[in-house]
Amino acid sequence: MSLPEILARHLALCDELHQLCLEENRILKQLRHPPDAAWRERKQALSARLDASLAELRAHPRAADDHGGELLERARQRSLQILHLDRENEQLLLRCSLAPSRPESPPPVSPAGAIKAYSRRA
Repeated sequence: MSLPEILARHLALCDELHQLCLEENRILKQLRHPPDAAWRERKQALSARLDASLAELRAHPRAADDHGGELLERARQRSLQILHLDRENEQLLLRCSLAPSRPESPPPVSPAGAIKAYSRRA
């Protein structure tokens, strides 16, 4: 397989992983809970495929002056975006796991209780 074909497959895989990280980010921000086990398995499988793709890229012989061109640069940029999103997702996940569960609205204060709190005793 030629280097441009390997790079094109790798870039497609990076794009797929980027979409998955965006989905995780949306879940963590909007729903404020971690994704389910099936989602995590999907991410682990995709990460394993990315590792295999990276190994294939490293094993492919290249000339000394061959820097991969535009496809390699796009893959690098997408990888940096993935790393940035993954770091943000880790921080969101930490906040979700450490934050105590809060009720949606504060409990109602009874008018009688409020009056007792501010009454003066002589």
